[in-house]
Amino acid sequence: MIKCLVVDDEPLALNILEDYISKVPFLQLIKATTNPIEALTIVQEGGIDLVFLDVQMPELTGIQFLKIANGKAKVILTTAYPQYALEGYELDVVDYLLKPIAFERFYKSVQKAQGIIQPTAKAQPVAEPQQQDDFMSDFIFVKTEHKIQKVYLHDILFIEGLKDYISIFTPTERIITLQNMKKMEDALPEKHFIRVHKSYIVSINKIDSIERSRIFIGDKIIPVGDTYREDFFKIVDGKNI
Repeated sequence: MIKCLVVDDEPLALNILEDYISKVPFLQLIKATTNPIEALTIVQEGGIDLVFLDVQMPELTGIQFLKIANGKAKVILTTAYPQYALEGYELDVVDYLLKPIAFERFYKSVQKAQGIIQPTAKAQPVAEPQQQDDFMSDFIFVKTEHKIQKVYLHDILFIEGLKDYISIFTPTERIITLQNMKKMEDALPEKHFIRVHKSYIVSINKIDSIERSRIFIGDKIIPVGDTYREDFFKIVDGKNI
């Protein structure tokens, strides 16, 4: 078992990572805390293999935490801010997860950590925990104007990018959040979602039909951009009978 510690000043983020850790058979959660000073003390005492570490925290930033911990445990950074990625990798972090974090992306990251912490286990196949069922229950949290909203991945029809924000379309509503398309694309499982245009990500399962370079989802017509056409039609061809 890989013994884990979760550090984040947002209780909601702690809850999500606790839930994700509980789904992975080779991870054991030792402590989840909003207090980075407490977490640093636990790491320095030994016995922690892997830390899921937020970057922006009031008492001690994740980068400061890394420097003080000095390699006592392996670290996966979890943050909404991509600008710290380079400094994190310079400090030898295992991975850098951008919020909102989808379970599939989380699982890939902990598999990478397992290969580093338990190299003998790396060659052994590890069964992913019921990925299809996970998709039906997996979700992301997005910040809207007045609240943080839970969005189930299986409800998403498509996502449209508009300058500095994106719109997430479900069968019942349109959710607008301040976010960029690249970050959202990275957060979504590639098995179920694909970028088809600089302004659109679609749920593969929700496509009703395709006509030339146009995708039909309900009454919405989505163009397929030149940059994305080849990858998109490879997936389509793979589903043809």
